[in-house]
Amino acid sequence: MTMTLDQLRGLTDAIRAEVGKAVIGQRDTLDHLLIALVSHGHVLLEGPPGVAKTFMAQCFARSLGLDYGRIQFTPDLLPGDILGSNLFNFQTSQFTLTRGPIFCELLLADEINRTPPKTQAALLEAMQERSVTLDGERHALPDRFLVVATENPIENQGVYPLPEAQLDRFLFKLLVPYPSAEEEAAIVTRFGEHGGPAKPEDFGIGAVTDAATLAQAVQAVKAVTIAPEIIDYVVRLVRATRESTDLATGASPRAAVMLANAARSRAALQGRDYVLPDDVKALATAVLRHRLLLSPAAEIEGRQIEVLVAELIERTEAPR
Repeated sequence: MTMTLDQLRGLTDAIRAEVGKAVIGQRDTLDHLLIALVSHGHVLLEGPPGVAKTFMAQCFARSLGLDYGRIQFTPDLLPGDILGSNLFNFQTSQFTLTRGPIFCELLLADEINRTPPKTQAALLEAMQERSVTLDGERHALPDRFLVVATENPIENQGVYPLPEAQLDRFLFKLLVPYPSAEEEAAIVTRFGEHGGPAKPEDFGIGAVTDAATLAQAVQAVKAVTIAPEIIDYVVRLVRATRESTDLATGASPRAAVMLANAARSRAALQGRDYVLPDDVKALATAVLRHRLLLSPAAEIEGRQIEVLVAELIERTEAPR
C-alpha cells in the first residue's frame, strides 16, 4: 500500500497533536524532528537546561511507538556501556552477546558532550551505517534507528567538544530556545498540576502510528521530485562554504546529500511532490551550522556562523 502526501500530512499532524499534549511550543524543533525521521537523519539538540530537550525526545518516541533507549553520557562512560559486549557463558562454554542500549529504534544520547571522544566515537558506525561491530562481528541496528542527542551550551567544565567526524553525521543541529512568556505561563500551569516531575504517560501520550506506516511515510518522501536545477543549487551553496574566507572548514559532500534529502522531506510534509528553493533555504542553517568552523580572523571579529550562512544563501543565486 502506497501512502499519499495527504495521508503523510495527516500522520504528521497526528504526531504533532500527540506530542502537543505534553510539550508546549517548540513547533519548529518538532517539525525538524519529523523531517529527520523520514530522512533517516540524526538530530543534535542544543539548549540551556530546562527547555524540554529530553522530554520532547521521550514524547516523540512514545508517539511513534518506537523502541526507545536512553544513555546518560558521563565522563566515566565506556564504549562497552553503549554497544554491549560478548560475555562468556560457562554453562554453554560459548560467548553470548549482551546488547547495550544502542540496540533500539530511537536513542536519546543525553548530554553527549560530557563523555570523552573515545566513547563518543562508539556512535560513529551506528549513526552512519546503522550497525555496530563487536569483536569483529557486525550486528545490524533497526532500519529506523535515529539518534537524538542533547548538549548544554552554557557549561564548559567537564565537557568534551564533539569531533568534526561525529558532528558531520548529524543531519540537523537545532538550537532549542527559551519559551515565550505566554508559553512559559502555560508550562507552569500544566506542569504545576502534577506537583512533581512529569512523564509522557502522565499526559496520555500513546502511539499514533506503527512501523509499517512509518515505512510507508519514508517511501512517500522518495516519490518527491527534486529537479536538476535544485540539486545544482544545493551543490553551489555547499561549495560556497568551502570558498568563503570567513570559514576555515566548509561543509562536506555528505552535507549536500543530507540537505537535498531533507528538502525533499520538507516538501512532502507540506503536501508537495516537488522541491522548491525555499525548502533548501529553510533548512540550510540547521544542516550547515555544526559543520562549519570560523577562520581565526572571523573569530576575532566576532562573526556568527548563522549570519555567515544567511549571507551565503543571499549571495548564492537560486533557480527561478
